[in-house]
Amino acid sequence: MLLGCLFHLVISMWRNFHGFMLYSVLKLCLLKPKSLPPLDPEVLSVFVPPFISRDDIQVINAGHNLNKSKRRSFRKKKERPKIENVKSLNGEQKAPDTEDITVPKDIDLIGLPQLCFPGGLYITSESKEDHIHFLVFTDVCGNRTYGVVAQYYQPMQDGCISSNGQAHWESVQTGKMPVCFVPFAICVISRYPYFNALKDCLSCFLVQLRPFKDLDVEEHIKEFAAKLFLIPSPPPGPLHLVFNMKPLQIIIPSREDPDSPIIDLDLHLPLLCFKPERVLQIMTCILTEQRIVFFSSDWALLTLVAECFMLYLHPLQWQHTFVPILSRQMLDFVMAPTSFLMGCHIDHFEEVSTETEDLILINIDNGDIAHSKMAEEEPEIPDVPAQAAETFIKRVESLQLHYDLELCHLRASTDLGELQMRRRAWQQKLNTEVQQTTLQLIVNIFREVKDHLNYEHRVFNSEEFLKTRAIGDQPFYKKVLETYMFHSFLKARLNRKMDAFARLELSTQSEEDRLNLMFHTPRRLTMEKMASKLFNPQYRISRRMVISMPNLQDIKLPEGPTRNSSLRRIETVLTHLMSSSPLPLNIVSTFKIPEIHFPLMFQCVHSYYTDFFNHLSKAINTLPPDSSALLARYFYLRGLISLMQGKLLNALSDFQNLDKTDLRIFPTDLVRKIVETMPPSERLQADRKPELKKLISRVMEKQREVMKIDDHVKNFELPKTHMQLDDFVKRIQESGIVKDIDTIHRLFDALTVGHQKQIDPETFRDFYNYWKETEAEAQEVNLPPTVIEHLDKNECVYKLSCSVRTNCGVGKIALTQKRLFLLTEGGRPGYVQIAAFRDIEDVKSTTAAFLLLRIPTLRIKTLSKKEVFEANLKNECDLWYLIVKEMWAGKKMADDHKDPQYIQQALTNVLLMDAVVGALQSCKAIYAASKLSYFDRMKNEVPMMVPKTTSETLKHKINPSAGETFPQAVDVLLYTPGHLDPSERPGNAHPKLWCALNEGKVVVFDASTWSIQQHCFKMGRSKLTCMIMVEQSQVWIGSQDSIIYIINTHSMSCNKQLNDHRSDVTDIIVEKKNGIPSEAYSSSLDGTVIAWNISTLKVNSVFQLPCQNLTSIKLHNDQLWCCNHSYLSQDTSYQRLWASYSGSSDLYVWNTKDFSSTPQKIHLQDCSEITCMIRVKNQVWVGSSGRSQGKSKGKIYVVSAEKKTVEKELVGHGDTVKALCSAEDRYVLSGSGKEEGKIAIWKAE
Repeated sequence: MLLGCLFHLVISMWRNFHGFMLYSVLKLCLLKPKSLPPLDPEVLSVFVPPFISRDDIQVINAGHNLNKSKRRSFRKKKERPKIENVKSLNGEQKAPDTEDITVPKDIDLIGLPQLCFPGGLYITSESKEDHIHFLVFTDVCGNRTYGVVAQYYQPMQDGCISSNGQAHWESVQTGKMPVCFVPFAICVISRYPYFNALKDCLSCFLVQLRPFKDLDVEEHIKEFAAKLFLIPSPPPGPLHLVFNMKPLQIIIPSREDPDSPIIDLDLHLPLLCFKPERVLQIMTCILTEQRIVFFSSDWALLTLVAECFMLYLHPLQWQHTFVPILSRQMLDFVMAPTSFLMGCHIDHFEEVSTETEDLILINIDNGDIAHSKMAEEEPEIPDVPAQAAETFIKRVESLQLHYDLELCHLRASTDLGELQMRRRAWQQKLNTEVQQTTLQLIVNIFREVKDHLNYEHRVFNSEEFLKTRAIGDQPFYKKVLETYMFHSFLKARLNRKMDAFARLELSTQSEEDRLNLMFHTPRRLTMEKMASKLFNPQYRISRRMVISMPNLQDIKLPEGPTRNSSLRRIETVLTHLMSSSPLPLNIVSTFKIPEIHFPLMFQCVHSYYTDFFNHLSKAINTLPPDSSALLARYFYLRGLISLMQGKLLNALSDFQNLDKTDLRIFPTDLVRKIVETMPPSERLQADRKPELKKLISRVMEKQREVMKIDDHVKNFELPKTHMQLDDFVKRIQESGIVKDIDTIHRLFDALTVGHQKQIDPETFRDFYNYWKETEAEAQEVNLPPTVIEHLDKNECVYKLSCSVRTNCGVGKIALTQKRLFLLTEGGRPGYVQIAAFRDIEDVKSTTAAFLLLRIPTLRIKTLSKKEVFEANLKNECDLWYLIVKEMWAGKKMADDHKDPQYIQQALTNVLLMDAVVGALQSCKAIYAASKLSYFDRMKNEVPMMVPKTTSETLKHKINPSAGETFPQAVDVLLYTPGHLDPSERPGNAHPKLWCALNEGKVVVFDASTWSIQQHCFKMGRSKLTCMIMVEQSQVWIGSQDSIIYIINTHSMSCNKQLNDHRSDVTDIIVEKKNGIPSEAYSSSLDGTVIAWNISTLKVNSVFQLPCQNLTSIKLHNDQLWCCNHSYLSQDTSYQRLWASYSGSSDLYVWNTKDFSSTPQKIHLQDCSEITCMIRVKNQVWVGSSGRSQGKSKGKIYVVSAEKKTVEKELVGHGDTVKALCSAEDRYVLSGSGKEEGKIAIWKAE
């Protein structure tokens, strides 16, 4: 019996390493090779790292317990084969013995040898080339382990096997020829898919193995295992590890970020094997979770191609059985009834296709896709949505997939290292382009899923999503929406996970998408989209935005590349991505791991770790402070090495440094394990160091605070029982019709007019169906070009009347968010302006005589026309009367308060009126609909005039709580000017407005258009207290959880934090020298002030004030002013310092040249409490809660810094003014409390 050779090794990031190998010398019957049947390989012996003696291991006492508890393996005894078939090399019989085997739980020693020889183990009469293929193992929990197998052949003569052919040479001299060649296999198994790296390692090792005799092979395999065992896996980010495995330099690549997969294979392989259309078909098969079998004559291609398709779908993940290689003994696996993806040799194609039904058979060798022959009907593979498919095909066709074409203009390389480096650079660039292409495909397919999600109740309205898809695309979506893969994708969207999909979707949003985040309005076709359907896709309407924005053009950006239009369509973005210019590659550094010296003894391992530690320390000390991403990786690796050396405190210190360099790679589970297994003496030493004590406390508290994530996803269903108010609110929010609770309450009143206060399922169903039918009908409205040209590009037609007679002709009255117009009928439909809502002077519902009848008529009088518009609307008249009056009132309030959200809310109200009338179909329907006339009722019942000064100063209002169920208080505001950076898209050069809401939420606006740029950051769960732009790339945010969060303004992500405060962070300021930030100061409630080095984030100094409730600090004349229970603002022009205190309505002004003088007191009339203040030019703006027209309001007092008198009182908020900030001294922005939750933009004079 012939036995194979198998080596198993797991590389991990720390001491959790496993490895084993088997090796055997066999005696064969001297038969002719061709007559031998296939033989079964078996595992004989196992070697397990660490590869040093037990005595040596005991020396590493500190790390021993940690390693022991972390090892997930089992130990068993395995007998050697029967004695009669085994001889030692000298021909003597060897007694059976046993040995310890330690193997990871998810590795099957019985099935693994078959996978190492998937085509069977055959003795050959001639040697074959070395062969490498790849394996993937999946445990019951779905965790994957990866293998790389190298097969090679050795000649055998009289039972002796030689590695280097020496037996063959000796047999030639003695006249004996070798009769056969025996295959052997070495398999390296890793927790990570390092396919190329391990392939290179095995290739080098096979070369090194050739000179050794059989007796030496086992020891060299053990040394090979030990070397790989000592190589750590790099942390995510821009650092690859390099080590020498002669004659090649082996690169261990890192993943791009913690959520990205490791990519260590050639991603373009499927694009070489299949046409782009076939690639799309295969991706559809995977997305619809078919039973898929790949076939190839090359075992290596099976795994590589299957893995590439898995990466093409990222961040979607295959949830089912994944076995890319089946040996001939495993073919019955394809009989499994559930979804799977498997791979077989092409020789088994006919066998598999004829004996199993409903299979998708994919031939890698010829690029074909077929179905199993037993299927009664060939399963239809739906087409990928047409627009996404077209874009994908164009991009794939533009890729340069052939390396030889890249080489043709370059000189021939004479250096192996240079050749290897050149090929890797080309492959990295191509991999990036392929990733971008496939990710854009996934984003284009699923971009609009978010429009049908309700985040509060975790509901996806799949039925409505399908209705909005093109007819030809619906078969695809119907199948995909039923899959586990899509269900997991929905969970990630509802959890607002910022993965690759979310980042690309956000970066390619159109301005219309951003505005939709601010205004939750029913879905309708804009004029721009309507025009694109009628005309050439290149057609664009060059008209202004519907929503007027304040003119901020005087805030100029530094000169740089011309920006794209902010209202570009998504095709524009795709065109940019499809351009032939190379995509910018992330700059990746490499770190060379020191040489590992043998023989394998504890001293050698200890020396290796010492060298590794010293190399890392040198790299850390020589890096500039702004290379924080690289510093983080070095700290991470040095922490691992310290852990391996048993220096636990050093390891914790290095991991603690990740807070200030890159928090995303902090190994929380590993640090927790270190703490739990730390000896009491070392734990005591750690507790004596404040920074380590806080680190330990934070990590252990996180474990106790682990909350079960609510990851259920519910599909929207119509109710089946009667609903009280609370249940009705929930159902309406789930439906996606409206979110605002006050509006839903009014809708509830409307639908229950004349009935008890509950809604039956039939009424809800009628209302919901009418709403959706109206929405669908509006999507089908197609206006002629002669009409479209009169409308703004973002206008939508929300309602059309029946054909009516008017004094302007016969036609249909059309309602947009801006105007009423008549769509005239006749030979050619025409456009007649009825009225813009802001121009309406009066609206009346009356009757007009027609023969003997009185016909209900709507009359609209405008300011710009003498003639009154009349329309004989008959039974529609009362509804249109309510609609026009509500839109008129909403537009007036929007103009008075400079808040476009009012007109959007009025629009929602009138559409709800329409749906109520359509659903009730009763005599009380109009009265019921009138319950929704919110703005018209406000105008009539409480006529509120905006004071003239307020109206003149107020420019605009925005709502950072858009899309939320309730308004949220604006706790902090920060304006950051625009600037261009080579690493950014031009769109990121716009100025930004940062808004801190409750529970650590931060919303970011593009301050050039006031559209939402980033919907929600999450900085812990506590209230945020202060924000400041420390430098162009950093925004610091202080929180009540005592942490300062640092936002990278390029990536718009939080990957650093400062943890040195022990109480609520209350204020942060920056000291500048010659206009350059030099030092930052932060204060906390307990009186601590910390001075920070901005570049290194190290503490320069700490001082403790003898006070509690330290609320604000300011720098003035090289003096740091610190106040408790107070608010500060300095006036450098007049050498004065302005202050107030909690609960006060008085301002106090100090002369900073004479502290002995009594401060001047300024009383603010009708002010309940001063809450914030800032200095803008020669004025001090003071936010407060006050009273206006007998009601509690948020008031802003504008005080002259020179005269110390109140120049203006501004009443623009319905709740306390909680935050103020300045936009380059041209505008002042104010945020209000949770009753209103809006931001006002004021012009500074």
